[in-house]
Amino acid sequence: MLTLPGAAAPRSSAENGAPGCQPVAAVPWDSRGLSKRHPFCAATGRVWRSQAWDSPKAERGNMVEWCLPQDIDLEGVEFKSMASGSHKIQSDFIYFRKGLCFGLACFANMPVESELERGARMKSVGILSPSYTLLYRYMHFLENQVRHQLEMPGHYSHLEAFYDDKKGVLPDSKGTTTSQQPVHWLPSIHRYMYPEMKITHPAGCMSQFIKFFGEQILVLWKFALLRKRILIFSPPPVGVVCYRVYCCCCLANVSLPGLGGTVPESKPFFYVNVADIEMLKTEVSYVACTTEKIFEEKRNLYDVYVDNQNVKTHHEHLQPLLKINSADKEKYRRLNDQRQMLMYSQEVGEDCNSCEEDLFILFFMEQNNRIFQTLMEVSASQDKTLTADHARGMGLDPQGDRSFLMDLLEVYGIDVMLVIDNPCCT
Repeated sequence: MLTLPGAAAPRSSAENGAPGCQPVAAVPWDSRGLSKRHPFCAATGRVWRSQAWDSPKAERGNMVEWCLPQDIDLEGVEFKSMASGSHKIQSDFIYFRKGLCFGLACFANMPVESELERGARMKSVGILSPSYTLLYRYMHFLENQVRHQLEMPGHYSHLEAFYDDKKGVLPDSKGTTTSQQPVHWLPSIHRYMYPEMKITHPAGCMSQFIKFFGEQILVLWKFALLRKRILIFSPPPVGVVCYRVYCCCCLANVSLPGLGGTVPESKPFFYVNVADIEMLKTEVSYVACTTEKIFEEKRNLYDVYVDNQNVKTHHEHLQPLLKINSADKEKYRRLNDQRQMLMYSQEVGEDCNSCEEDLFILFFMEQNNRIFQTLMEVSASQDKTLTADHARGMGLDPQGDRSFLMDLLEVYGIDVMLVIDNPCCT
């Protein structure tokens, strides 16, 4: 199996591959699909190979053709590693979840003069790991390998060498391996997590996230903090949409100790498809993306559906959260003001260490900390009364955020009495 630095390893050591890193399972693999040939390599997962087949076999669809090690369950990875609709694009990358592990796959599509392959050869090479945060290190390798597989199908010496160099122990499908700890998405301090992913986005995934959604990020912030099931739809390419999943999860960071012990974990599933439907039925909180429009009709699978910049929910009690109120506009203004100040400081050379990702993460973490610090203080008071002044002090609109506050108290089990009048009853 492949070995990657573990999620539990200290970031300072992990960045340099120092001895402080724990081994993480990794496996290369290779897949074929869409009646074409598709290699897929998995780190902390498997490597698979693609080979030619005759016309009757070509109707099988996506298939894992070669992997290392050969005894690991890769069921469904052949669909996760090649997003639905990928035949329309030339290249892409995909983050996804497989059991307790995360995967990164690089996809490429090359025209060929082959009737058997129907004029196109498509391959995907990827890796699996108990933590997604270090997968970016291998993206360049995967991009090179998928191109190599397109041009020289069936040659796996580089993938085999990669496997031999990185092999470790991958938790089994039941998660019984004790050497790896369960993957938790929202740690108390999250700023150690995001730098690994931002490197693979040329313009910085946070800045792109802000520019894409605008004020709507405040709507997503509330749903993320309430641990709702958020599904983001977009046609391929899906790589940048995987970053939106990541950014959306970052909105809910809280660094206060002892908060929400019974709150469901917010899980990033990244790319999902119809093969994940049964699994999604059992989830109470997640953030994911898909290229399959059929999901929009399956309302039992999600609470919030995001199509382009359009954020919507079919739950009537969540409808008020879709409205941008005065406090939301003020927060968005402050966020942009801080971004402008940071960019100016960088231009004049006063601040060379901070970045926009730092600002984004900390802006929402401080906002969340302020809210929960106030709620816990009120909960510990004698009368436990939460007033309009408290709401304003938390940076919320007493009227516009009343529904949000009520849901927040219920989700986190905070015992306070909300005495803010409902505007429809006054």
